[in-house]
Amino acid sequence: MITTAATSVKQFYKDMFGSRCSQLEGFLDEQNSIDIGHFNVFNIAELYGNKTCPSKPVMPYNRRTYYKVSLIKGNNLVEYADKVVHIKDRAILFATPQVPYRYLPKDNNQSGHFCIFTKDFLAKAKTGLVIDELPIFKPNGRFIYQLNAAQFRRIADVFSKMHEEIGSDYMYKYDLLRNYLIELIHYGQKLTPIESDTNTINASARISTLFIELLERQFPIESVTQSIYLKTPADFAGNLAVHVNHLNKVLKEITGKTTSEIIGSRIAQEAKVLLKQTMWNVSEIAFCLGFDEVAHFSNFFKKSTGFSPLHFRDII
Repeated sequence: MITTAATSVKQFYKDMFGSRCSQLEGFLDEQNSIDIGHFNVFNIAELYGNKTCPSKPVMPYNRRTYYKVSLIKGNNLVEYADKVVHIKDRAILFATPQVPYRYLPKDNNQSGHFCIFTKDFLAKAKTGLVIDELPIFKPNGRFIYQLNAAQFRRIADVFSKMHEEIGSDYMYKYDLLRNYLIELIHYGQKLTPIESDTNTINASARISTLFIELLERQFPIESVTQSIYLKTPADFAGNLAVHVNHLNKVLKEITGKTTSEIIGSRIAQEAKVLLKQTMWNVSEIAFCLGFDEVAHFSNFFKKSTGFSPLHFRDII
């Protein structure tokens, strides 16, 4: 059975390459069958020049459940929260599902490498590393680092080893690939992030877009073991690296609603779906929607809809 993370990775391949790259299905199924999570590595120049599998280099704000390390050589913009980073030559980028961003190549003269991987892949390493606790993958951190020529060559050598190993028949190649990935992560944590430019014209729209993306990525709720993890305005502001008052001001200006109102409305919408379309009890639904107490959920739902959860399920 393919996991949710694997499905999201498959969507990445579909978005990047289109339906004509069906040979990747076997590769994905192979990794899934041996329960290693997912890992793959790509050459950027080859993606730009590949006519059989045309790629879409612009990476929009979207729901990503995978991590990404990109070694970039070219002229590019990276937008996230209220920040814009201009990559003018060489850089390395560490992307986490917790921070949505948009990647915009400014020309077709691009080269370098990138690898994508799931949390499960790195968790198999016997190092004790917890990826979301690493400074380089913190939601409120800066994740793009300028490189000089020597640094670029050193990191490119690691990617070259990844390319060589992933195509090999070595029995323990994924253990070796994890070691190469960990080497990149530790090397990156020693670097100094690129300072961002402030784009005041588009910052508000970008923050609003990213807020909605973060909110929506928590839904739909598909299992009683699934629980939303961003519940308060402060949670969202922390992930977007902005002050909670600024987030509220931006959303009020653009949507006419406060941060709390938007969050509450989306949770109430999901609650209605779960009450009508599942047989889960109210306690299970409350847990999934981030409420510690059933009474708190019941009060919230009645205030939002005018009905108790059970009344809504039975009558409405």
